[in-house]
Amino acid sequence: MADADLDQILDDVEELRERTRVVDLAGGLTNHNYRVDAPGGAYVVRISDPDTGLLAIDRDNEHVNTVAAAEAGVGARVVAYRPEHTMLVLEFLEGMETMSKEAMQRGDRLAQAADAMRRLHAGPAFRDRFDMFRIQAGYREVCGARGFALPDRYDDFAAQVRRLEEAMRVWPEPLVPCNNDLLAENFLWDGSGFRLIDYEYSGMNEASFEIGNVWSESDLTLDQLEELVGAYWGEATPARVARARMWGLMSKHGWTLWGVIQHNLSTIDFDFWEWLMDKHERAIAEFDGPAFDGLLADIAEDG
Repeated sequence: MADADLDQILDDVEELRERTRVVDLAGGLTNHNYRVDAPGGAYVVRISDPDTGLLAIDRDNEHVNTVAAAEAGVGARVVAYRPEHTMLVLEFLEGMETMSKEAMQRGDRLAQAADAMRRLHAGPAFRDRFDMFRIQAGYREVCGARGFALPDRYDDFAAQVRRLEEAMRVWPEPLVPCNNDLLAENFLWDGSGFRLIDYEYSGMNEASFEIGNVWSESDLTLDQLEELVGAYWGEATPARVARARMWGLMSKHGWTLWGVIQHNLSTIDFDFWEWLMDKHERAIAEFDGPAFDGLLADIAEDG
Protein backbone atom coordinates (compact mmCIF):
# COMPACT_ATOMS: atom_id res chain seq x y z
CA MET A 1 0.00 0.00 0.00
CA ALA A 2 1.30 3.47 -0.90
CA ASP A 3 2.36 5.62 2.05
CA ALA A 4 -0.09 8.39 1.11
CA ASP A 5 -3.01 5.94 1.02
CA LEU A 6 -1.99 4.44 4.35
CA ASP A 7 -1.68 7.88 5.95
CA GLN A 8 -5.18 8.78 4.81
CA ILE A 9 -6.62 5.60 6.27
CA LEU A 10 -4.78 5.98 9.57
CA ASP A 11 -5.96 9.57 9.91
CA ASP A 12 -9.51 8.21 10.11
CA VAL A 13 -8.78 6.84 13.62
CA GLU A 14 -8.40 9.47 16.33
CA GLU A 15 -5.88 7.47 18.36
CA LEU A 16 -3.56 7.22 15.35
CA ARG A 17 -3.56 10.81 14.08
CA GLU A 18 -0.58 11.97 16.14
CA ARG A 19 1.43 8.87 15.31
CA THR A 20 5.18 8.98 15.66
CA ARG A 21 6.13 5.74 13.90
CA VAL A 22 4.63 3.20 11.49
CA VAL A 23 6.43 -0.14 11.05
CA ASP A 24 5.52 -3.12 8.87
CA LEU A 25 4.83 -6.31 10.83
CA ALA A 26 5.89 -9.47 9.04
CA GLY A 27 4.09 -12.79 9.09
CA GLY A 28 0.53 -12.12 7.95
CA LEU A 29 -0.77 -14.36 5.15
CA THR A 30 -4.10 -12.59 4.51
CA ASN A 31 -3.50 -9.06 5.82
CA HIS A 32 -1.10 -6.15 5.73
CA ASN A 33 -0.08 -5.56 9.36
CA TYR A 34 1.51 -2.48 10.89
CA ARG A 35 2.65 -1.36 14.29
CA VAL A 36 1.69 2.24 14.89
CA ASP A 37 3.16 4.20 17.81
CA ALA A 38 1.25 7.24 19.06
CA PRO A 39 1.06 9.27 22.28
CA GLY A 40 -1.70 7.01 23.59
CA GLY A 41 0.31 3.83 23.13
CA ALA A 42 1.21 1.24 20.52
CA TYR A 43 -1.36 -0.29 18.17
CA VAL A 44 -1.63 -3.06 15.60
CA VAL A 45 -3.34 -2.03 12.36
CA ARG A 46 -4.60 -4.85 10.16
CA ILE A 47 -5.71 -3.97 6.63
CA SER A 48 -7.24 -6.87 4.76
CA ASP A 49 -7.41 -7.80 1.10
CA PRO A 50 -11.04 -7.43 -0.07
CA ASP A 51 -10.81 -10.83 -1.82
CA THR A 52 -10.50 -12.75 1.45
CA GLY A 53 -14.22 -13.48 1.32
CA LEU A 54 -13.29 -16.45 -0.89
CA LEU A 55 -11.43 -17.81 2.14
CA ALA A 56 -14.65 -17.81 4.22
CA ILE A 57 -13.60 -14.75 6.21
CA ASP A 58 -16.37 -12.38 7.31
CA ARG A 59 -14.78 -9.19 8.62
CA ASP A 60 -17.86 -8.11 10.60
CA ASN A 61 -17.90 -11.50 12.31
CA GLU A 62 -14.17 -11.17 13.00
CA HIS A 63 -14.70 -7.76 14.63
CA VAL A 64 -17.57 -8.90 16.85
CA ASN A 65 -15.65 -11.98 17.96
CA THR A 66 -12.40 -10.10 18.57
CA VAL A 67 -14.29 -7.82 20.94
CA ALA A 68 -15.73 -10.88 22.70
CA ALA A 69 -12.28 -12.49 23.01
CA ALA A 70 -10.97 -9.32 24.65
CA GLU A 71 -13.89 -9.40 27.08
CA ALA A 72 -12.91 -12.97 27.94
CA GLY A 73 -9.47 -11.66 28.92
CA VAL A 74 -7.71 -13.65 26.21
CA GLY A 75 -7.60 -11.42 23.12
CA ALA A 76 -6.27 -7.93 22.50
CA ARG A 77 -8.52 -4.89 23.03
CA VAL A 78 -10.21 -3.53 19.91
CA VAL A 79 -9.52 0.18 19.39
CA ALA A 80 -11.35 0.80 16.12
CA TYR A 81 -13.00 -0.98 13.21
CA ARG A 82 -13.33 0.65 9.79
CA PRO A 83 -15.05 -1.81 7.43
CA GLU A 84 -14.86 0.69 4.55
CA HIS A 85 -11.08 0.32 4.74
CA THR A 86 -11.18 -3.37 5.81
CA MET A 87 -9.18 -2.16 8.80
CA LEU A 88 -9.11 -3.40 12.39
CA VAL A 89 -7.08 -1.53 15.02
CA LEU A 90 -6.00 -3.38 18.17
CA GLU A 91 -3.87 -2.66 21.18
CA PHE A 92 -0.29 -3.85 20.72
CA LEU A 93 0.49 -6.48 23.34
CA GLU A 94 3.91 -5.32 24.55
CA GLY A 95 6.67 -7.52 25.89
CA MET A 96 5.19 -10.85 24.86
CA GLU A 97 6.91 -13.80 23.24
CA THR A 98 5.40 -14.96 19.97
CA MET A 99 5.44 -18.73 19.93
CA SER A 100 6.78 -20.86 17.07
CA LYS A 101 6.27 -24.49 16.10
CA GLU A 102 9.60 -25.31 17.68
CA ALA A 103 8.66 -23.58 20.91
CA MET A 104 5.30 -25.36 21.06
CA GLN A 105 6.96 -28.68 20.30
CA ARG A 106 9.08 -28.37 23.46
CA GLY A 107 5.85 -29.29 25.23
CA ASP A 108 6.55 -27.33 28.42
CA ARG A 109 3.58 -24.96 27.97
CA LEU A 110 0.81 -27.32 26.88
CA ALA A 111 -1.06 -26.94 30.18
CA GLN A 112 -1.02 -23.16 29.77
CA ALA A 113 -2.20 -23.50 26.16
CA ALA A 114 -5.13 -25.61 27.37
CA ASP A 115 -5.89 -23.00 30.04
CA ALA A 116 -5.97 -20.18 27.48
CA MET A 117 -8.36 -22.17 25.29
CA ARG A 118 -10.64 -22.91 28.25
CA ARG A 119 -10.79 -19.21 29.14
CA LEU A 120 -11.69 -18.28 25.58
CA HIS A 121 -14.29 -21.05 25.37
CA ALA A 122 -15.89 -19.92 28.63
CA GLY A 123 -16.19 -16.32 27.41
CA PRO A 124 -18.95 -14.49 25.54
CA ALA A 125 -20.50 -16.35 22.62
CA PHE A 126 -19.21 -15.64 19.14
CA ARG A 127 -21.50 -14.54 16.33
CA ASP A 128 -21.35 -17.23 13.65
CA ARG A 129 -20.90 -21.00 13.45
CA PHE A 130 -17.63 -22.48 12.16
CA ASP A 131 -17.96 -25.96 10.66
CA MET A 132 -14.86 -27.29 8.89
CA PHE A 133 -16.94 -29.77 6.88
CA ARG A 134 -18.91 -26.87 5.38
CA ILE A 135 -15.80 -24.71 5.03
CA GLN A 136 -13.90 -27.47 3.20
CA ALA A 137 -16.84 -28.07 0.84
CA GLY A 138 -17.03 -24.34 0.12
CA TYR A 139 -13.32 -24.17 -0.62
CA ARG A 140 -13.69 -27.15 -2.96
CA GLU A 141 -16.45 -25.34 -4.86
CA VAL A 142 -14.24 -22.25 -5.26
CA CYS A 143 -11.36 -24.37 -6.55
CA GLY A 144 -13.62 -26.20 -9.00
CA ALA A 145 -15.33 -23.06 -10.28
CA ARG A 146 -12.00 -21.35 -10.89
CA GLY A 147 -10.18 -24.34 -12.28
CA PHE A 148 -7.50 -24.39 -9.60
CA ALA A 149 -5.26 -27.46 -9.71
CA LEU A 150 -5.41 -29.63 -6.59
CA PRO A 151 -2.58 -31.68 -5.12
CA ASP A 152 -2.51 -35.30 -6.22
CA ARG A 153 -5.08 -37.59 -4.54
CA TYR A 154 -6.95 -34.74 -2.84
CA ASP A 155 -10.40 -35.90 -3.98
CA ASP A 156 -9.57 -39.55 -3.29
CA PHE A 157 -10.56 -39.09 0.35
CA ALA A 158 -14.11 -37.76 -0.17
CA ALA A 159 -15.71 -40.99 1.05
CA GLN A 160 -13.56 -41.02 4.19
CA VAL A 161 -14.50 -37.40 4.88
CA ARG A 162 -18.18 -38.37 4.70
CA ARG A 163 -17.59 -41.23 7.15
CA LEU A 164 -15.71 -38.88 9.45
CA GLU A 165 -18.55 -36.36 9.39
CA GLU A 166 -21.10 -39.07 10.16
CA ALA A 167 -19.05 -40.22 13.15
CA MET A 168 -18.65 -36.67 14.45
CA ARG A 169 -22.42 -36.05 14.28
CA VAL A 170 -23.30 -39.04 16.51
CA TRP A 171 -22.23 -37.43 19.80
CA PRO A 172 -21.57 -33.74 19.03
CA GLU A 173 -19.95 -31.57 21.67
CA PRO A 174 -21.57 -28.34 22.87
CA LEU A 175 -20.51 -25.37 20.76
CA VAL A 176 -18.17 -22.83 22.38
CA PRO A 177 -16.44 -19.68 21.08
CA CYS A 178 -13.33 -20.89 19.24
CA ASN A 179 -10.48 -19.17 17.44
CA ASN A 180 -10.28 -22.11 14.97
CA ASP A 181 -6.86 -21.07 13.64
CA LEU A 182 -4.46 -21.44 16.55
CA LEU A 183 -1.18 -21.82 14.74
CA ALA A 184 1.78 -21.40 17.06
CA GLU A 185 2.25 -17.71 16.17
CA ASN A 186 -1.23 -16.89 17.47
CA PHE A 187 -0.10 -17.81 21.00
CA LEU A 188 1.59 -14.90 22.82
CA TRP A 189 3.38 -15.76 26.08
CA ASP A 190 3.29 -13.11 28.82
CA GLY A 191 5.57 -14.95 31.23
CA SER A 192 2.91 -16.96 33.00
CA GLY A 193 0.17 -17.63 30.46
CA PHE A 194 -1.01 -17.14 26.90
CA ARG A 195 -3.00 -14.50 25.07
CA LEU A 196 -4.62 -15.62 21.83
CA ILE A 197 -4.77 -13.40 18.74
CA ASP A 198 -6.23 -13.32 15.20
CA TYR A 199 -9.94 -14.15 14.99
CA GLU A 200 -10.44 -14.22 11.21
CA TYR A 201 -11.88 -17.75 11.28
CA SER A 202 -13.46 -17.54 14.71
CA GLY A 203 -16.89 -18.92 15.43
CA MET A 204 -18.87 -21.29 17.59
CA ASN A 205 -17.36 -24.76 17.33
CA GLU A 206 -16.40 -27.82 19.34
CA ALA A 207 -13.57 -27.46 21.82
CA SER A 208 -12.08 -30.65 20.39
CA PHE A 209 -11.63 -28.93 17.02
CA GLU A 210 -9.58 -26.21 18.72
CA ILE A 211 -7.43 -28.80 20.49
CA GLY A 212 -6.94 -30.87 17.34
CA ASN A 213 -6.10 -27.80 15.30
CA VAL A 214 -3.42 -26.76 17.80
CA TRP A 215 -1.95 -30.27 17.56
CA SER A 216 -2.03 -30.14 13.77
CA GLU A 217 -0.72 -26.60 13.27
CA SER A 218 2.30 -27.07 15.53
CA ASP A 219 2.86 -30.66 14.32
CA LEU A 220 2.91 -32.00 17.88
CA THR A 221 3.39 -35.67 18.66
CA LEU A 222 0.54 -38.02 19.52
CA ASP A 223 1.80 -38.13 23.10
CA GLN A 224 1.60 -34.34 23.22
CA LEU A 225 -1.93 -34.46 21.80
CA GLU A 226 -2.90 -36.80 24.63
CA GLU A 227 -1.28 -34.44 27.13
CA LEU A 228 -3.10 -31.43 25.66
CA VAL A 229 -6.45 -33.28 25.73
CA GLY A 230 -5.86 -34.28 29.37
CA ALA A 231 -4.86 -30.75 30.36
CA TYR A 232 -8.02 -29.35 28.77
CA TRP A 233 -10.61 -31.91 29.87
CA GLY A 234 -8.96 -33.24 33.03
CA GLU A 235 -8.80 -36.73 31.51
CA ALA A 236 -7.51 -38.01 28.18
CA THR A 237 -10.05 -40.71 27.35
CA PRO A 238 -9.62 -42.63 24.07
CA ALA A 239 -12.77 -40.99 22.70
CA ARG A 240 -11.58 -37.45 23.54
CA VAL A 241 -8.16 -38.07 22.03
CA ALA A 242 -9.67 -39.65 18.92
CA ARG A 243 -12.07 -36.75 18.45
CA ALA A 244 -9.32 -34.14 18.71
CA ARG A 245 -7.04 -36.16 16.42
CA MET A 246 -9.72 -36.54 13.75
CA TRP A 247 -10.60 -32.85 13.93
CA GLY A 248 -6.90 -32.24 13.43
CA LEU A 249 -7.03 -34.40 10.32
CA MET A 250 -10.07 -32.52 9.00
CA SER A 251 -8.28 -29.28 9.78
CA LYS A 252 -5.31 -30.30 7.62
CA HIS A 253 -7.61 -31.47 4.82
CA GLY A 254 -9.63 -28.25 4.83
CA TRP A 255 -6.74 -25.81 5.16
CA THR A 256 -5.02 -27.56 2.23
CA LEU A 257 -7.67 -26.02 -0.03
CA TRP A 258 -7.22 -22.66 1.71
CA GLY A 259 -3.62 -22.91 0.56
CA VAL A 260 -4.69 -23.75 -3.01
CA ILE A 261 -6.84 -20.60 -3.15
CA GLN A 262 -4.06 -18.47 -1.71
CA HIS A 263 -1.51 -20.02 -4.08
CA ASN A 264 -3.62 -18.84 -7.01
CA LEU A 265 -4.85 -15.47 -5.79
CA SER A 266 -2.60 -14.02 -3.09
CA THR A 267 -0.12 -11.24 -3.87
CA ILE A 268 1.81 -11.92 -0.64
CA ASP A 269 5.38 -13.17 -1.15
CA PHE A 270 4.97 -16.63 0.40
CA ASP A 271 5.26 -20.19 -0.91
CA PHE A 272 1.67 -21.31 -0.37
CA TRP A 273 2.18 -24.50 -2.41
CA GLU A 274 4.91 -25.76 -0.11
CA TRP A 275 2.74 -24.82 2.87
CA LEU A 276 -0.33 -26.69 1.58
CA MET A 277 1.65 -29.74 0.53
CA ASP A 278 2.91 -30.15 4.09
CA LYS A 279 -0.73 -30.17 5.26
CA HIS A 280 -1.81 -32.52 2.48
CA GLU A 281 0.98 -35.05 2.99
CA ARG A 282 0.31 -35.24 6.72
CA ALA A 283 -3.43 -35.66 6.00
CA ILE A 284 -2.69 -38.50 3.57
CA ALA A 285 -0.70 -40.27 6.27
CA GLU A 286 -3.75 -40.11 8.55
CA PHE A 287 -6.30 -41.14 5.90
CA ASP A 288 -4.12 -44.04 4.74
CA GLY A 289 -2.94 -45.02 8.21
CA PRO A 290 -4.06 -48.16 10.03
CA ALA A 291 -5.64 -46.21 12.91
CA PHE A 292 -8.34 -44.41 10.88
CA ASP A 293 -11.18 -46.93 11.25
CA GLY A 294 -10.53 -47.49 14.95
CA LEU A 295 -10.49 -43.76 15.64
CA LEU A 296 -13.87 -43.36 13.91
CA ALA A 297 -15.25 -46.16 16.07
CA ASP A 298 -13.95 -44.49 19.23
CA ILE A 299 -15.66 -41.23 18.26
CA ALA A 300 -18.99 -42.80 17.32
CA GLU A 301 -19.17 -44.87 20.53
CA ASP A 302 -18.50 -41.93 22.86
CA GLY A 303 -21.45 -40.91 24.98
